[in-house]
Amino acid sequence: MTNFTTTLEYAHQLDQQDPLASYRNQFLISDPSLIYFDGNSLGRMSKSVVERMQKAIAKEWGADLIRGWNKGWWEAPARIGEMLAAVLGAAEGQVIVSDQTSLNLYKLAMAALTLQPEKKRIITDTFNFPSDLYILQGIVKSLGNQHEIVRIGAQDNDITPDLAALESAIDENTALVTLSHTTFKSGYVYDMQKITEMAHRKGALILWDLSHSAGAYPVELDKCNVDLAIGCTYKYLNGGPGAPAFLYVNKKIQEKTSSPIWGWWGQSNPFDFGLEYTPAPGPHRFLTGTAPMLSMIALETGIVPLLDAGITRLREKSILMTDYASFLTDSWLAPLSFSLGSPRDSAKRGSHISIRHPEGYRINRALIEEMNVIPDFRAPDNLRLGFAPLYLSFAEIWEGFDRIKQVVQQKKYEKYSAQKLVVT
Repeated sequence: MTNFTTTLEYAHQLDQQDPLASYRNQFLISDPSLIYFDGNSLGRMSKSVVERMQKAIAKEWGADLIRGWNKGWWEAPARIGEMLAAVLGAAEGQVIVSDQTSLNLYKLAMAALTLQPEKKRIITDTFNFPSDLYILQGIVKSLGNQHEIVRIGAQDNDITPDLAALESAIDENTALVTLSHTTFKSGYVYDMQKITEMAHRKGALILWDLSHSAGAYPVELDKCNVDLAIGCTYKYLNGGPGAPAFLYVNKKIQEKTSSPIWGWWGQSNPFDFGLEYTPAPGPHRFLTGTAPMLSMIALETGIVPLLDAGITRLREKSILMTDYASFLTDSWLAPLSFSLGSPRDSAKRGSHISIRHPEGYRINRALIEEMNVIPDFRAPDNLRLGFAPLYLSFAEIWEGFDRIKQVVQQKKYEKYSAQKLVVT
């Protein structure tokens, strides 16, 4: 770890040395005093999106109307998929933008189970995002409860998964291993290649959720021989709230797979209006209904700065930011009963960290409502801090941690109820 210091001057020095600092000017920052530590849940809006959406609404929807489908709308899921492939380590013809993350997980998990109907085990972990687990539970029920979901647990205080237990759980009866590449609470990052090889040795397929990796952590889907992957685009990819998700299907298994939802956009020749379904080639067969074009257009525009910056430089800054934040946690917050809830090894950590405190929820409330700092809270005691490399500065990190320190030292959190709001 770099020899950091706790001075604001040092934070400014890091900003002066930051090769990505200028990208901050490409994003809409209406309140410069706001410390936004939630880019891992919803990324900021690129300024270029505003102009592009105005054109889409006034010209493409307003004037072109239905003619827009023949002026680039129809091809958008595949076109944007190829843009995303560049940050996912995927060759052409394997990534497509479609639906939402949960629906894509359902489609690909069902496809995997259908490929190996004789195998009845699904391996996941307690670190997986809960909605992923809900989808798996619903699949098992819909298939007559013939499958078993095995969830491995933690190795150390809910930071690191138990890798020995994972390897032991994968056997010859395992059809699918599905995990979040970067876990949503601690930010722990699985060794994608190692775990994929582990699954393949037992004949299982693997499906990775890349929601907390895509756009901040280098992913090599093809190099790691991954079978299937999904992810959202509204976090580090800055696609906007509820932006369409993506899915990846390795070319080696594309023609063997089938979507469980046979939709119009997944049909090979939809405008023939045939009465029998024939799946489209490649990942197109996993499209379902009509693409939400305004959201597609916002996403396509929003990811351009990220592609321009390059995933290597983004990852380098991400490591420096999370190392710096870990240092401030140890220096300023540990004496105030905080502990680091994320791996210390940057190779095993994504672009967010968790800091843990018994009063984490009330501290989170005070930060948002009094201190103009936006983190998020994840039960039972995690204040989650996301560091988006494109627009977050080191001076903001310093200021944010200083405000966290003030909230606890001045006991500002004590006025807030422990009763949780709907969204945390």
